[in-house]
Amino acid sequence: MTDVLIIGCGVTGAAAAMELSRYKLSVTVLERENDVSLGSTRANSAIIHAGYDPKPGTLMARLNVRGNELTRKLCADLDVPCRQCGSLVLAFSDKDEATLRELLDRGEKNGVPGLEILSGDEVRRREPNLAGTVTAALWAPTAAVCSPWELCLAMAETAVKNGADLRLDTAVTGLERTGDRWLVHTNTGDFEARYVLNAAGVDADTVHDMAAPHDFDIRPSRGEYYLLDKSEGGRVNTVVFQCPSERGKGVLVSPTVHGNLIVGPNAEPSPRHDTSTTAEGLDFVKETAKLSVPNIDFSQSIRNFAGVRANSGRDDFVIGFAAPGFLDLAAICSPGLTSAAAIGEYAAELLQKDGLTLEKKDTFLYGRKRTRFKELSDADHAALVARDPAFGRVICRCETVTEGEILECLRAPIPPRSVDGVKRRVNAGMGRCQGGFCGPRVVELLSRELKLSPEEIPQDRVGSRILLGETKEVAEHV
Repeated sequence: MTDVLIIGCGVTGAAAAMELSRYKLSVTVLERENDVSLGSTRANSAIIHAGYDPKPGTLMARLNVRGNELTRKLCADLDVPCRQCGSLVLAFSDKDEATLRELLDRGEKNGVPGLEILSGDEVRRREPNLAGTVTAALWAPTAAVCSPWELCLAMAETAVKNGADLRLDTAVTGLERTGDRWLVHTNTGDFEARYVLNAAGVDADTVHDMAAPHDFDIRPSRGEYYLLDKSEGGRVNTVVFQCPSERGKGVLVSPTVHGNLIVGPNAEPSPRHDTSTTAEGLDFVKETAKLSVPNIDFSQSIRNFAGVRANSGRDDFVIGFAAPGFLDLAAICSPGLTSAAAIGEYAAELLQKDGLTLEKKDTFLYGRKRTRFKELSDADHAALVARDPAFGRVICRCETVTEGEILECLRAPIPPRSVDGVKRRVNAGMGRCQGGFCGPRVVELLSRELKLSPEEIPQDRVGSRILLGETKEVAEHV
């Protein structure tokens, strides 16, 4: 039996697992996919929000501001790319300027430091590519951008290094209360746990209903994005928002930690796992973004993608005990990425108040360092290649990712099982050609290291096969 079982290993589940792994507890994490971070965590705006948007007094407001502080420190400690670039909320009218004043007031009540309203001229001096129609902007210096899937992976790896048991490809099919424990039914067998944490993202209401009377609905909302080449990466230097509305924080334009430009999202109701993109949605994103930054060159788009948010219709997260020993960490919509580390802290507090003993371990393995060949000096390049020639073989030309870096991630606490799993860890395939050159070589390395045939290597999720086998004609000429 495990002390705490966590359902879901997106950024919320990973944060809870990392926090609980600090203590003398047994922790099990169940993830239905073949990797961590495959839900909303990998397909979002990658923003660490300052905290001026949530309503004062809500859990969302408190956890956003605390999470901003924690996440920026976590990124430094766990070697996750992070750039504190600040954010701007643009106004185009007197009505928008009134909204800016409301956001400023909210932010000050929430404890967000450094907020100020800038004039249109001042904001254009900072960001010359902004539209001439901008009349004012709210400046939030503590906002940042990060690599969300790397943050999730780093926290999950920290948990695993400290004894947490991560079970991938394990989908929960039912929950049953037996005495003072939970029996968790899955496609791979049953688990017993004293406590269950529901961090199931867009499926959190379904999991909740397995354990307690229906209480909330997840109302999935799909957001579509453009990812532009690094030639557009300097178009703006800060995260640029438009004034928020009832549909969300609006279409943003932002630099990424990898030097690209991201533009989006729209917000449309969708099925739970529908990450398709549409011509209509992308046209809306493009035209709306041009109101903020008119000269974006969308011909430099290298990828479109969509993510699904776990909205609930409430103005707050759903966090609390729904049944004895069953804790919801649900409806974690934006600013969920920012708040995740604080949610992990808060979950531990709630468990302790409920009677779970939290005794810190004598040793807690914390800290992480990843080799990034292209960021090293020539002297360090030479020394690294002399020690291991695999670092002298470049696999991904666009991002200068070497075989040595891929082999490192394949030997990490949570190794990738797919081509996109490698991409999320070391950036191979993230560049302009989107894996057109390096993809076959990544398949070859995965096949060799995992001792699987190339036909068994998926692009991403289980079933996303790349190779189906040789045709008779090809086989006859080999």
